[in-house]
Amino acid sequence: MALTPSTMLPLGTLAPDFHLPDVVTGKTISLANFADKKALVVIFLSRHCPFVQHIKFELAKLGQDYKNRNVGIVAISANDINSHPDDAPELLKAFAEELDLAYPLLFDETQQTAKDFFAACTPDYFLFDAHRKLVYRGQLDDSRPKNGLPVTGEDLRKAINAVLADEEITWEQKPSIGCNIKWKPGNEPAYYQVAATVG
Repeated sequence: MALTPSTMLPLGTLAPDFHLPDVVTGKTISLANFADKKALVVIFLSRHCPFVQHIKFELAKLGQDYKNRNVGIVAISANDINSHPDDAPELLKAFAEELDLAYPLLFDETQQTAKDFFAACTPDYFLFDAHRKLVYRGQLDDSRPKNGLPVTGEDLRKAINAVLADEEITWEQKPSIGCNIKWKPGNEPAYYQVAATVG
């Protein structure tokens, strides 16, 4: 496992479109499904990664806390299931059902959506405003496996609340840290070579 940070995609980047299957319902979900939402959170995750396991209950709570607010949330898993079968769609479905996720969990079989977002790690978070411009990309909070800090979702929640209140996000955005996305052999993006050297 390479300890990998977010690529910190430039703020203002427009949200890439995607058309991916929901592992629970089988329905195809796209950017258009969230057109009526003032804020959109896109989370790249994997089932096996200890960094995701560490914060999985907060991910579930995040969905419950914002499901009746003007926020769309979608999670995407893009790992190579040949090398990491624990991230196969049927096991992702069990993961989503275990957590009672209030938002869709999508499977990016080709890994193209992960590349379009310049996603690098699991977990990796991207928050877009009503115009689908990127306003936050960074960590959930300061908690990491074994650092003893509580999982609160403080950083991401603060950013979401700012978007809902039409406030500018002016504070430092710290990169998320996690397992590198498990790219298929020969499918590694150019930015992976930089990210994977960290840690």
